[in-house]
Amino acid sequence: MTDIFSLVTDTDFSVLDFIQTHMRCAASDAVMPYITHLGAGGILWVLLAAVLICIKKYRRAGLTIAAALILSLIFCNGLLKNAAARMRPFDINTNVSLLIRPPSDYSFPSGHTAASFASAVSLLLCRCKRLGAAALITAALISFSRLYLYVHFPSDVLAGALLGVIFAAAADKIIGAVYNGINTV
Repeated sequence: MTDIFSLVTDTDFSVLDFIQTHMRCAASDAVMPYITHLGAGGILWVLLAAVLICIKKYRRAGLTIAAALILSLIFCNGLLKNAAARMRPFDINTNVSLLIRPPSDYSFPSGHTAASFASAVSLLLCRCKRLGAAALITAALISFSRLYLYVHFPSDVLAGALLGVIFAAAADKIIGAVYNGINTV
C-alpha cells in the first residue's frame, strides 16, 4: 500500500514541478492568486446560488447549487480533509515561494475544486447550459490555480472534482425529489 502512495506522491510532485518549471510567468503569477480567491470559501458559488434562488426561473438551479455546496462543506472540508490529514505540497517542498498566504488546513481533497465543480455541474444538471459552461471553465481555472500556486497536489484536485460531481448529482436528486413532492401536493 505504501508503494501506491509513494507512486501517487511522486507523480503529484512531477506534475507540480513541471508547472513550476515550464508554466510559471509574471502574468500568470499576477493573475492566479485572483483566480484562486474566486473559490475561497466558495463565496463566488454561494453568491451565484443566492442570486439564482431569487429568480423564479432559476430557483431550482440555485437550490441545487446550495445543496451541493452544503454537501461539499460537510464531506470535503468537515470529514475528508481531517480524516486524510494530508500535508500540503509547500509543507513538504519548502523551496517553492508561495504567491498567496499558506492555507492552514489539510490538502486532500481540494475544497476549492469540490465546491467549484459541485456548482458548475449543478448548473449543467439543471439545464442552465450557458451559465453551466461558463461555470465549468471557471471551475477548471480555479482548480488549476491550486496547482499553479503549489497549495494542492494534482490528486487532491482530481478527488475534489470527482467529489464535486458526486455532490452535484446527489443535490440534483434531493432538490428534484423536493420539487416533485411540492408539485404533487
